[in-house]
Amino acid sequence: MTALIEELKKILNGGSAHVGLKDATANIPFDLLGERPHNLPYSIWQLVEHIRIAQWDMLEFSKDGGHKSPRWPDEYWPREIAPPDKSSWDKTLKQIDDDLMAFIEMIQTKDLYEPIAHGSGQNLLREALQIADHSAYHIAEIIVIRRLLGIWKTTS
Repeated sequence: MTALIEELKKILNGGSAHVGLKDATANIPFDLLGERPHNLPYSIWQLVEHIRIAQWDMLEFSKDGGHKSPRWPDEYWPREIAPPDKSSWDKTLKQIDDDLMAFIEMIQTKDLYEPIAHGSGQNLLREALQIADHSAYHIAEIIVIRRLLGIWKTTS
């Protein structure tokens, strides 16, 4: 079980097969967070805020039978294309990190396979894999936007 938890921690934090959120969001000029290059339907801000909302929902669902999920899809996506200020951006990144640490703590102290009492068959293993999969998908989109904006790392 220890090996499984260690692997889950790796993929939740970005794994070794792809960039993690911290690297994907590092050093982005604030004025570019709301850009939608090539008529994409979302900005970096919208993707990061969506990751925050979805991860928060999965964390709260995993621990609280009284949790009410946001309405899909409207309440999982921010309406605004850019954060109102740098403080909002920083707060979103911090909440993602804090919620992820709380979820990782949970998977280290609870049975991964036990069905979540108020769920419909879900367990912590499923929620961990879903958080990792969902985040990886949208992190890849962030990297694509950064490439299109010319603000991603280049290799020599």
